[in-house]
Amino acid sequence: MAKTLKDFVTQALETVAEVEVSDLDRLTAEGYTLLDVREGDEFAAGHIPGAIFMPRGFLEVRADLEHPKRDPRMADRSQRLVCYCGGGHRSALAAQSLQQMGFSDVVSLRGGWTAYSSADLPVEVS
Repeated sequence: MAKTLKDFVTQALETVAEVEVSDLDRLTAEGYTLLDVREGDEFAAGHIPGAIFMPRGFLEVRADLEHPKRDPRMADRSQRLVCYCGGGHRSALAAQSLQQMGFSDVVSLRGGWTAYSSADLPVEVS
């Protein structure tokens, strides 16, 4: 039987912790970096202030230590990351990929941008 998106996300969440929007202030104060894994048009329309834009489609390329298009900000495997997307699915998959690439402290924002933006918190527009 073919797997569904729900199957992939459920499997990812077996190893990926989810955090709530209400945890973000504490996590950023503790040194976590916000990683927005949505598409460019989504990010440009609004994102969490200070978030790094790293679309899901290029995440593994940017995080790879040997790829010519790597992002030097992704070299430190001990850095603490909170991934977020539109609703929490892509970010769970992104966090799982980053774990598999050796990142030791990466979590996913439950509900993603939808949960954040509905909480009437500050928004940055590019």
